Amino acid sequence: MKEENMTKLRNTTLASLMAAAITAVPAYAEEAPAAPAEYTFLDSVKAGKPLTNFRLRYENVDQDGKAEDADAFTLRSLVGWQTAPWHNFSFAAQLINVGVFNDDYNNLDKGVNEPGKGNYPVVVDPDDTDINQLFVEWTGIRNTKLRLGRQSVKLDNVRFIGNIEFRQVMQVFDGVALENKGLLPNTTTYLAHFEGLKQINTQYRQANVEIANLRYGISPSENLVGYAYLLDMQDGTAAFRGSNSSKTFGVRADGAHVLNPDWKVLYTAEYAKQDDYKDGNDNIDSHYLKLGGGAMFGSWYARLDHEILSSNDGLSAFQTPLGTNHLFQGWVDQFLVTPNQGIKDTFASFGGKVFGVALSGEYHVFKSDEDFTTPSGVGTGDKYGTELDVAAAYTYQKWMGKVEYGRFREDDELGATLTAATRKRDTEKLWLTVMYTF
Repeated sequence: MKEENMTKLRNTTLASLMAAAITAVPAYAEEAPAAPAEYTFLDSVKAGKPLTNFRLRYENVDQDGKAEDADAFTLRSLVGWQTAPWHNFSFAAQLINVGVFNDDYNNLDKGVNEPGKGNYPVVVDPDDTDINQLFVEWTGIRNTKLRLGRQSVKLDNVRFIGNIEFRQVMQVFDGVALENKGLLPNTTTYLAHFEGLKQINTQYRQANVEIANLRYGISPSENLVGYAYLLDMQDGTAAFRGSNSSKTFGVRADGAHVLNPDWKVLYTAEYAKQDDYKDGNDNIDSHYLKLGGGAMFGSWYARLDHEILSSNDGLSAFQTPLGTNHLFQGWVDQFLVTPNQGIKDTFASFGGKVFGVALSGEYHVFKSDEDFTTPSGVGTGDKYGTELDVAAAYTYQKWMGKVEYGRFREDDELGATLTAATRKRDTEKLWLTVMYTF
């Protein structure tokens, strides 16, 4: 009897376990997660980011010696998209259109004075429709980006290599660039070879441009940079190639040293040497020096700087043909090309925010590195002039509005005659800008 009861118990238990197992199978099947869908190229497009903004600008130029004032009213449209990585590749395309609403200025299209506009000052904002950027980027190695195609490039403070994005037509480069942030501790390495570039006047330049830039982070807000820039200009006039084919090697220390949560010490020390390269003129033999410092309290800063682009005995001077030169030596753009006598720029600058409005200003005193001939009867001079620049900008969500004003006043007259093209004449400029960014 006891054995019979044990047999019944075993059979009942086995039946219960089998029933539970059968019941659990469909329950388990219902709870199992679905296999993840394959990540497609279309998914990478959807997960990408826009490269789109619209910038409306009015620019007025009042220049001594010109019968008319320049009035430029233009709209720049950048429309583009960059995909998210797909099998370590991402793709980007961006179109540019600059529409001109009036024609009361000399636009210097293709580097040539606009016919019939000799009485107007220059505003380098010609109408344009083109491919602004078109590149493929590979990130298959950790902390490394390899970019091939047409691209915008900005290095350090854009003194030597920049995209000149202030102008409506940007400067862009065609070639290959490698950026690595892990090969050396706290160091960003940037290497590039470009075979051409489109300039802000829409002119395309054939060139071999070799770039090496190593930036070591001393702290999150301080950097030590070493760089080499080799420029081999291959088209244009012999004079253009000779003046702009150069090799430049330099070192830069720059930063904001934190004293406490409110105060920072600002400093810059930079030196570079420039010599001729390839078809460059033998007279290219000059140096660059910048020393400056200041203080920052909260959002406000003030500093004093001295910058020298030296002359080689008045035969040539230090040049930065691929830099965003609008940001340096005043906003009025009197010294986009360094005069053969060189330049010494001593300037004070300030900036800060009031009720969300970003304010900034600069005052420059410009002198030459070598004395120059003047028509004033004294024979030579060394004072180019002075400049005052002020700006106010306000950003609200995706909108930005900005007002800028610059005034240059000539001192000694650069040139053998009063009508010499080399003169840096009294000039005032006003910019009103509105931009929407997606």
